[in-house]
Amino acid sequence: MNGLLLNIILALVWAALSGDFSPRSLLVGFSIGFVLILFSQRIMSGPNYVQKVWRVLDLFLYFLYEVVASNLRVAQDVLRPMSTLRPGIIAVPLEAQTDLEITVLINFIMLTPGTIAIDVSADRNEIFIHVMNAEDPEKVRAQIKDGFERRVLRVLR
Repeated sequence: MNGLLLNIILALVWAALSGDFSPRSLLVGFSIGFVLILFSQRIMSGPNYVQKVWRVLDLFLYFLYEVVASNLRVAQDVLRPMSTLRPGIIAVPLEAQTDLEITVLINFIMLTPGTIAIDVSADRNEIFIHVMNAEDPEKVRAQIKDGFERRVLRVLR
């Protein structure tokens, strides 16, 4: 059974047993269900739900960090009296293969200020990204590969 579905069922069972279907009660039931799944994961077969939850949380926290850091960099560049920006288009090789993996990766890139995904190569081996500061293309590639792409693939595979 899907771990998320099992966790939701356990939250509903908790709410039914307590006779309270408030958001607080459902959250408590969801948390208790998560802990039960955490301790019983050795007996359960299939993909590791708890590990997947941590991976999603890691991706979400990394995304929040990147959004804040990118906003600060963009604000600094905009407010600087002399522009030192060197915008450019950078090709980033892809490990992502499926439409879902590429789409999710592109969405995270597009939601980060200062970067825009322009195109995916015809053979789907590269993605072309416009960045506000392309002074060090290898650093940009490494940030995308080691940051978003690695985390997206860990969640989706």
